[in-house]
Amino acid sequence: MRGRWAARLGLVAALLASVGAWAADVDVRAPDVRASQPPAIRSPDTSSDWTVTIGAEGRVEPIFQGSSRDVLRPYPILAVRRSWKPEPFRGPRDGIGIGLIEGGNFQIGPVGQLVWHRRERMDPSALQGLGDVPWAVELGVFGEYWAVPWLRTRAEVRQGFNGHHGVVADIFVDAVVPVGPQLTLSGGPRLTLATTPAVSPYFSIDAVQSAASGLPIFGAKGGVRSVGAGTQARYLWTPQFATHVFFEYERLSGDVASSPLVAQRGNPNQFTFGFGATRSFDIKLPW
Repeated sequence: MRGRWAARLGLVAALLASVGAWAADVDVRAPDVRASQPPAIRSPDTSSDWTVTIGAEGRVEPIFQGSSRDVLRPYPILAVRRSWKPEPFRGPRDGIGIGLIEGGNFQIGPVGQLVWHRRERMDPSALQGLGDVPWAVELGVFGEYWAVPWLRTRAEVRQGFNGHHGVVADIFVDAVVPVGPQLTLSGGPRLTLATTPAVSPYFSIDAVQSAASGLPIFGAKGGVRSVGAGTQARYLWTPQFATHVFFEYERLSGDVASSPLVAQRGNPNQFTFGFGATRSFDIKLPW
């Protein structure tokens, strides 16, 4: 078991090191870097109004947050932009958002995330007696800033509904480095903060759950939910079609990592491997 985690951590470190090495050698004045990241205004194309990017992604991820078992799940990809703007960079953990306020090196707009439900039957050996947690929808706002053409910082603050009613904040930093005209490598650190109502449904154990599961009573408080890092490779086959793969690592922390569900029946080391494809097409409005 230790060998498997060590191998995964080694892979993440190697990929991040390669991205960092490319970034260190990039001349920020290079035209190909400036043209690809961050989004910049180009001359309007009157042949179409909007460009829609749709796609699908498969992720091998923990069955539930804190689990030591993995499952393959599908995720949709959706992005909308003005047709005369280049396709913006999308990180593996970015929510679905639309930039409504944009400048030369920043954008701000609404964002959303969908959180999978957690059911006892997903992993009876770990979840028996803890009850089910329904789907959660997290809605909020994001801000994105490019300090230099190859370095993106993104923050999302989202309010949960249904499955939980807390606030979750993500902070991502990515070095984004084109390697030739078609391949782009990216990677960097991640930080997730969450309030008590956002973590309690998943990691607290009340008296009834304790009696049914055999785990001790525990009240999870908010704070730093996880720290981690991730890396991604994206290949543009045509101007409209692209594929990508990514690897993300999270280390649960604070009360989330101390929860008996994680400490006794799970693992604070969380790994996600993803692969997907996207297709872009233009829409001409009739008016």
